[in-house]
Amino acid sequence: MSSTVKAVILVGGQGTRLRPLTCNTPKSMVPVLNIPFLEHVLRNLKAHDITDIILAQHHLPAPMLQYFGDGARFGVHLTYVMEDSPRGSAGAVKNAEKYLKNTFLVLNGDIFHNRDFTDMLAFHRRNHAKATIDLAPVEDPTIYGMVDTDEQCRVKRFIEKPKREDVTTNLINAGTWIIEPEVLQRILPDVKCSFEREIFPSLIHDGEPLYAYPSYRYWMDMGTPEKYLQLHRDLLDDKCEGYPSDRNVIKGKNCRIHPTAKLSGKIVLGDNCTVAAGAKITGPVVLGSGCRIGRRVVIEDSVLWDNVKVRARAVLRSSVIANDCAIGAEVYLRDAVLGDHIRLPTGSKPETGVRLFPEEMSGNT
Repeated sequence: MSSTVKAVILVGGQGTRLRPLTCNTPKSMVPVLNIPFLEHVLRNLKAHDITDIILAQHHLPAPMLQYFGDGARFGVHLTYVMEDSPRGSAGAVKNAEKYLKNTFLVLNGDIFHNRDFTDMLAFHRRNHAKATIDLAPVEDPTIYGMVDTDEQCRVKRFIEKPKREDVTTNLINAGTWIIEPEVLQRILPDVKCSFEREIFPSLIHDGEPLYAYPSYRYWMDMGTPEKYLQLHRDLLDDKCEGYPSDRNVIKGKNCRIHPTAKLSGKIVLGDNCTVAAGAKITGPVVLGSGCRIGRRVVIEDSVLWDNVKVRARAVLRSSVIANDCAIGAEVYLRDAVLGDHIRLPTGSKPETGVRLFPEEMSGNT
């Protein structure tokens, strides 16, 4: 792919659908297989020789800068562009207009996929498109943007979050677009504006060539805790090309696993994890760095972030636990989502599906 092609990644959202996981962590920094989501995106872009990348920021920008810096450690060059207030998808890109003189990509900051950007760009240029929308099939198009096309994949109609009676296809706007710089002339500066609701429909109205690129590669909107957990199931189940593993248990450095602990299924352990006697961990499971799993603990189908302590005989099933939480002895959690620093007292049994925000519940363990 041409080195002149840049990418803009929209990482300014507050990640409200992912709360409580995003109370202290921007959604682009939420860990996926123990590395920030955004790092996966950068790796895929670099694999297609897209190394000049703009991060359109607003909410909690500091963690990204601290972790990624100028991008050199990851083989890319990062430019940070800050919005003083949210301006929508098109407004955020308009804010970076001075960096965009040639064809560029735009990626939403909460979509995990392994798109073939090289092939998508070739499709875009072959059709002389002003913009090309990546499409993905979903079961329920009503919560996304539905895209109708003709036989040549030219977009006829774009409906954001259609009513069920208006659904004519299961192909939806997948949150990755290739755009020519002149399209930015349609966006007024310093105003809130959406590609999906305003700019793409205006291109259709004016007869400009707007095309759709259907892709059946892996795609996941990880914008809710449920989908975030499903993403980990999928990656550990080898459903996304580029993420296979022939090892069931992948351990980081300095992990200590007691000989009587039973680990089965696909499991990823970060550095410095401890698993005590009699613990039973059944994948798909991801443990972040510094996790301490007590005696006879049961963990199934769950993701734990860094420095989580789980005391003896606690049970965690289908749950997501954020950084620095402490789960007391004999606590039972199912379908739970805990924000950072939650401490659950010994023997407590929150209701199934509970979501706890950092300030909501505390106790001694």
